[in-house]
Amino acid sequence: MRKLALSDEILESIDKPARYIGHEINAVMKDLSKIDIRFCMCFPDVYEVGMSHLGIMILYDMFNRREDTYCERVYSPWPDLDAIMREKHIPLFAVESQDPIKDFDFLGITLQYEMCYTNVLQVLDLSGIHLLATERGEDEPIVIGGGPCVYNPEPIADFFDIFYIGEGETVYYQMLDTYKSIKASGGTRQDFLKAASHIEGLYVPSLYEVEYDEQGLISHFGPKDDAPAVIKRQVVTDLSDTYYPKNPIVPYIKAVQDRVTLEIQRGCIRGCRFCQAGMIYRPIRERSLEFLKQYAIDMIKSTGYEEINLSSLSSSDYTKLKELLEFLITEMGNRKVNISLPSLRIDAFALDVMGKVQDVKKSSITFAPEGGTQYMRDVINKGLTEEQILTGALDAFKLGWNKVKLYFMLGQPFERDEDVCGIPVLADKIAREYYENIPKATRNGKVQITVSTSYFVPKPFTPFQWAPQIAPDEYLRRKSLLRSTLAEQLNAKSIKYNWHDSDTSILEGLLARGDRRVGAVILEAYRQGALFDAWTDHFDMQKWIRALEKTGVDMDFYTLRERSTDEILPWDFIDAGVSKKFLTREYDRARNAVVTLNCRQRCSACGCNEWNTGVCVETRNR
Repeated sequence: MRKLALSDEILESIDKPARYIGHEINAVMKDLSKIDIRFCMCFPDVYEVGMSHLGIMILYDMFNRREDTYCERVYSPWPDLDAIMREKHIPLFAVESQDPIKDFDFLGITLQYEMCYTNVLQVLDLSGIHLLATERGEDEPIVIGGGPCVYNPEPIADFFDIFYIGEGETVYYQMLDTYKSIKASGGTRQDFLKAASHIEGLYVPSLYEVEYDEQGLISHFGPKDDAPAVIKRQVVTDLSDTYYPKNPIVPYIKAVQDRVTLEIQRGCIRGCRFCQAGMIYRPIRERSLEFLKQYAIDMIKSTGYEEINLSSLSSSDYTKLKELLEFLITEMGNRKVNISLPSLRIDAFALDVMGKVQDVKKSSITFAPEGGTQYMRDVINKGLTEEQILTGALDAFKLGWNKVKLYFMLGQPFERDEDVCGIPVLADKIAREYYENIPKATRNGKVQITVSTSYFVPKPFTPFQWAPQIAPDEYLRRKSLLRSTLAEQLNAKSIKYNWHDSDTSILEGLLARGDRRVGAVILEAYRQGALFDAWTDHFDMQKWIRALEKTGVDMDFYTLRERSTDEILPWDFIDAGVSKKFLTREYDRARNAVVTLNCRQRCSACGCNEWNTGVCVETRNR
């Protein structure tokens, strides 16, 4: 009989105790006496968020296919349980076995968002694992980081033993085999780390050193011994012949994404210059139609979910989307299962599809122009004209939609005041399409347009990685300019404006493009009590300000300064596929508002054709 790590008394006193008891539908239980390697997969946020992450589900399934390995899960305890665990000295535990994390061989932490970095330290701290990798002993797990944030691992390098750069389905088995072999021969922790550094895609930060010049810029970065100078991103070349879970775990409580997730493709052809995901997941690779059909049926059968989500950065670009939807509409309709299709480019085909799979009266239509004027959309290479936006909106109105969500970013490179003012002007033009072209007798009430703006954060491996972030005061000025312009529009009463907080965005900018010196700030912020910084109710900028003051780190140096394209960047040692030459060229094209065609229209020589897969093969074979 499995014993729970938390007593009934504790479970009855905390919010949502089902977060911690495990034993969910399709969770894997193994006999520990037959296991050589114990791996705990961590999502450093609350359970409901972590249970919605597809990457962990893929790795969980992949690891547990090995008879010698048992993969379990752990999430960040909510503050109520965090306080109890500290008071009663209860070590953090895995949800499957309820065993302490410190008993595991590996702790793998997925890093999806920089504002979760203090939660990483919470997980280590509650587990009884030394926060600094240099202080860990032979009896502590190897701590591995993966996910999009590790494309600049340097701000958190001090806390991790290894970073996995790229897609997890590729060399993890090789790493586990290496660990098992070294462990069997009596090798040490350091023996394993040195061996792991020679597995392509694995970065062991303790084996590298960094030096700075008098200006604070990086003057040298490289391996201390014989570790590789460049870490090459790992890429799955055939998405129809790889690991994917047919039996995903079903939680007892509602997750953020409470449905089956079916990844139809990976990557994107569009080349938006602000988008890190669109660059680091290149080239676009599709799963076969037969693969998706079979997995859709198997996953619905094994979970009992009533909705299936077709996951992709740009669903409209999946070449077999029409055939897949025809199958799913028939198959899932018979099973009373809804189909969710995000990331569509709004056109006649997309609207026809959405009309078939959504309840028009209850849903809204979403556009992401990102820029308010054509100039700005050309700067960011959005590939979307005002005519396409207005035509798509009108087509949606004709089909019964009357709610429109519009997403924009403020503070992108080369943005002018007229581009900021263009946001409410565009929203008003969309409202006019409704009132001028939809007969009053057929309208579904008043049009409702919601404009949302976020504070732009430049990210590594994008053409904007060198660009300065605008100062918080300037962001607030542009937000006020937008609001005042909105008040002047004819249909202002039909337009609602939401905006993102400036403090978290400027801090995200520090964590996204910082170097190893930023690690001291993260550690001090955690000691000041920073936790769940991704949650508005828990974020406290004052804790971070005190941490910056105590460590002497100048945030403006990392956020407001435009970098030279010749500068050594903290992440330059990573080969992500997209070349620096390509990114520099795209930055220059952005400066001149020149559009680059998408990958299916013309190859832009970004560097990703070295993998010989996906759209790179398509364009070469034309």
